[in-house]
Amino acid sequence: MRRRTVAAAILAIAAGLLNPVLMTPAPASAAEIVRVDDLNATRTALFIDSPAMGRTIQVQVLHPAGGGSRPTYYLLDGLDPGATQSTWTNATDAEPFFQGRNVNVVMPMGGQASYYTDWASDDPRFGRYRWETFLTQELPPIVDSYFDGNGVNAIGGLSMGGIAAFVLAVRHPGMYRAVAGYSACPDTNIAQGAMLFSIANRGGNPFNMWGAAGSPAWNEHNPAVLTEALRGKTIYLSTGTGIPGPHELEIKPQLPENIFFGGPIELGVDACVTVFENRLRELNIPARVEHSAVGTHSWSYWQDTLHNSWPTIGGAIGA
Repeated sequence: MRRRTVAAAILAIAAGLLNPVLMTPAPASAAEIVRVDDLNATRTALFIDSPAMGRTIQVQVLHPAGGGSRPTYYLLDGLDPGATQSTWTNATDAEPFFQGRNVNVVMPMGGQASYYTDWASDDPRFGRYRWETFLTQELPPIVDSYFDGNGVNAIGGLSMGGIAAFVLAVRHPGMYRAVAGYSACPDTNIAQGAMLFSIANRGGNPFNMWGAAGSPAWNEHNPAVLTEALRGKTIYLSTGTGIPGPHELEIKPQLPENIFFGGPIELGVDACVTVFENRLRELNIPARVEHSAVGTHSWSYWQDTLHNSWPTIGGAIGA
């Protein structure tokens, strides 16, 4: 078968919203497909009823036109995912790039500022976020069944999605053979201020995710703490320096802050990636880490690094 000063924002939230009602974790009931849209011969939209999140989630999949068993690459979006398609297919050539490759590329829709994780509490702005449960328990059986997945998986993403990819990889080490982060800071201690700010900037209460800064859940989701779980996996990380390069005049659906701050953001990511790279070296965990001499936090560079990463990621999963 086929198919947003930081302190002000945080303090405002802390003053008014620091007493969330903890939700009861939803059981990992079987998710079900409620609709299938074949967008073309090699791209399909699945609409999946998620018991964990209590709503229907759209997932788009790039897949070969024919049958046959194949691995799966879960490719996560950034802070502001597209409404009708993943920004990977809207802002890059991901769709033609993967045509003819024997791999399912799974791109979940929605999840603005979610970090694709299970939030501790429901949020007035975003509702129920149980993305970890959805991505690791509910979705894979559907993908493998509907698109002939062979159970061999990799996960990657840009910026927010890249952080999430590493978080999911260390929390579910048996599920992924490879993990990729494009302009992503896998150390959630270093990235904590930016993560809290990004959620508050989009109207959510960041303490609804893993609690206040310093709460135990932050370390429980920190790849820089759980690094040992990456041993044996194929690892790819890429970052620019924030120095403008050849793509700055291209029009892309950038994250709002990236239009003006893409350079400084990428500079910060580069510093974080360097720290994480040193952590991997301390533990003798091999990784392919690319520090480009130029590049801002923007989509054209992520297209380049998607291409650059594929021999590493695809090779690890036999695609």
